[in-house]
Amino acid sequence: MSLAEGRRRRVLVVDDDAYLTELLVTRLELAGFETRSARNGSAALSRLQDFKPEAMVLDINMPVLDGFGVLSQMKAQGLSDKVPTMVLTARNAAEDVAKAIRLGAKDYLAKPFRDEALIARVGRLLQRPRG
Repeated sequence: MSLAEGRRRRVLVVDDDAYLTELLVTRLELAGFETRSARNGSAALSRLQDFKPEAMVLDINMPVLDGFGVLSQMKAQGLSDKVPTMVLTARNAAEDVAKAIRLGAKDYLAKPFRDEALIARVGRLLQRPRG
């Protein structure tokens, strides 16, 4: 079902920075997505169950459970293909990118980012066939 048919695609935004989370949620909502947010990895795992997002934008550096921990848990639960995830982080060392991809991330975008890049890449996540 497309947006024209009335159903907005669900995207979970996970970042501990309140300002950035609000910015991401606003940008994605304006682009037509239905969004929810979580402030740490533990909350993100709960949101995966109650919100059932179709894609996720995930920070790495967070309290309680970091983004790598979230990706590890998702992989263990068989959720990596069901909820395609883009890592959005200030950490852009080659080993961080490789680790995120190895743990199941489908895309990796470094901060700072352009709104157009964010929207386009989230859109691409939603076009992937899911398990």
